[in-house]
Order: sequence, then C-alpha cells, then structure tokens
Amino acid sequence: MEKVISINRITKVTKGGKKLSFSALVVVDDTKGKVGYSLSKASEVSIAIRKAMANAKKNMMRVNMKGSTITHEIIGECSGAEVLLKPASEGTGVIAAGPVRAVCDGAGIHNILTKCHRSNNPINVVKATMDGLSRLKAVNISDADSDDKNKVEKDAVTSA
Repeated sequence: MEKVISINRITKVTKGGKKLSFSALVVVDDTKGKVGYSLSKASEVSIAIRKAMANAKKNMMRVNMKGSTITHEIIGECSGAEVLLKPASEGTGVIAAGPVRAVCDGAGIHNILTKCHRSNNPINVVKATMDGLSRLKAVNISDADSDDKNKVEKDAVTSA
C-alpha cells in the first residue's frame, strides 16, 4: 500500500528565469510490520511520486510491536519536529495526525497514542516518527512473564 503524504512545488530561480519542479513525500508499507518513506523530486508530479515509491520500497524497515501496539513509550526527533509515541490498550485505535497516522497504519499498528510537538512540517514529522519506531526495543514475552513472576514473589516476601 502506498500513501502520498505531501506534494510541494519547488521553484529554482536562475538568471534565465524560474525553473519549476515538484517534490513528493510517500509512505510505502506491507501492513505486516514493514514500512518505508522517501522524498523525491522531479519536473512532473507523477514522476516524483513514482521515484519516491521506488526509493521507499528499497528503504523499508521492520517495526517491533507487541500485539497491535508498540512495545514501549518513545520520543522520535528530527530537526525541529518531536513525536511522542505511546502504546495504547486494545480498541483505542490510531490517535495521530495525518503524517504519523500514515506511518502507523502502514506499519500495522492499530492501537497507539501520538502527539506532535514543536514543528508540524510533514517531512520532519514523518522522519521523527520513523526515528521513534526504529528505536523501539523488542520485548521477549518469556522475559516479561518472568519479570512479572519475580515481582509477585518479591511482593509476597515483603508482605509476610
């Protein structure tokens, strides 16, 4: 699945006049935990989108998840943008702005809370979201269960 996040007109002013081109920001996914993005420029919109999709497919990354949400809370940063990503309980849905929603939907995340701080430039917001998702740590279910058992045993010892 491909989603076009933004298309911008770019004008390069030279002594011969103005040269118009377009940039396209695209998010590509397989809805199974892999997502990628790309920003490409071309003289026509359709060519820019095609180039961005091809580059995004080459640069896909896997996102660590726990069920249908992320493993832990994290803040992703890029330039002036800061995106807070928080795991949410089942049935919450994707609470996110447009660019963040596209990345989360693409990664197969169905329950997440997000908040964009500082800049709301779509390019930097997508990069910050990808930064946060790339820094998620994998959670071993067996390790998490053993930690819970140790905690229960410690509580039982301290209360006795």
